[in-house]
Amino acid sequence: MNIGLIRMKYTPYGGAEVFVSRFVGELLKRGHTCHIFANKWDIGSRLTTHDSRLIFHKIKTFGPSFLRVLSFAINSYFAVRKASLDIILSFDRTLYQDIYRAGDGCHREWLIQRSKSEVRSQKSEVRRIIKKIITSLNPLHLTLLYLEKRLFKSKRLKLVIANSKRGKDEIIRHYKLPEEKICVIYNGIDLKQFNLDEKGKMRAVYRERLGIKSETTLLFVGSGFERKGLRFLIEALGILKKESRVGSARQKIVKLVVVGKGKTEKYREIADRCGVGTDITFVGPVKDAQSYYYAADIFVLPSIYEPFSNACLEAMASGLPVITSRINGASEILTDEKDGMIVDDPTNPKELAFKIKPLLGEETRLAAGKMAQMAVEGYTIEKNVEKFLKLIEEIQ
Repeated sequence: MNIGLIRMKYTPYGGAEVFVSRFVGELLKRGHTCHIFANKWDIGSRLTTHDSRLIFHKIKTFGPSFLRVLSFAINSYFAVRKASLDIILSFDRTLYQDIYRAGDGCHREWLIQRSKSEVRSQKSEVRRIIKKIITSLNPLHLTLLYLEKRLFKSKRLKLVIANSKRGKDEIIRHYKLPEEKICVIYNGIDLKQFNLDEKGKMRAVYRERLGIKSETTLLFVGSGFERKGLRFLIEALGILKKESRVGSARQKIVKLVVVGKGKTEKYREIADRCGVGTDITFVGPVKDAQSYYYAADIFVLPSIYEPFSNACLEAMASGLPVITSRINGASEILTDEKDGMIVDDPTNPKELAFKIKPLLGEETRLAAGKMAQMAVEGYTIEKNVEKFLKLIEEIQ
């Protein structure tokens, strides 16, 4: 088949982008021709393999963020219509597609959850009101909401694929999409990339590079620190440090490694205010977080909105117990207090600290990590693509 795939950025950074690249790789293995409609791609990376069946189409954009999003939607509309394609699959909110994969979730729901988190964390009522007004008038949010509504009302749209049951329910609730037009396929990863024998050999080396000695190390992987709840994790770390100075927790020294793209100044200030400024290492964005998974002890992602975190799957494949929020679609494949911990209110640092504490014990942590590794075995990119192709056959 000639398959058209639309994604504004086809780069090795970001969970959604990496998922798309792996997805395309599996399609190529099966003999399909993939047409990538993108504004940006990383030439020379493993994503842009020299395969004659991988064809890139440059979609021009211009202006500030909201105009880039809008111009991409408009220009990709004309580009895909000109191409000779058997099926069009979009990974962005666009204007012309047969199948939409809602990997970025529901923007309307994200704004609701963001507003709730601001109510909990912002002490000043006046500031909350001002921020709410600014958000409601933000042209980027207005553009995304417009495109989202138009997409779900499109007569051409044959199927929406959500990556969690929660995501499916959000779309149905906000846009009244008929249930028969939406299904759930959980994310998948390349399990072959995660080798626990290599972890055993290289773990000490990776920890030394990060300056980790005997400390229990928490790992946070994700870009978009606000949405992924980094502030609340830092505050929870502050609580744990205070508790470590007294009682039986005296020896439980905890460090945090933060991997991902974001403005760190604000979070460094929060860390200093919580007394954990020297206990946090900001790494920045990386093309491959594998060495950080191998160096860490516990993976924590207290997102206030998260359709489905690939990083959670990668952490589980690396033998790490995962602590994440119930609103994260990945929580649907976790068993609370077995292979990780599920947090009901990620904006509550006390609850987060409470969930972290049991995993500071080595025996509990290692047992949970082994269970996490077993739980993730069924979530491969190969199975993900097989389910996609089966759906394509059904709707053609």
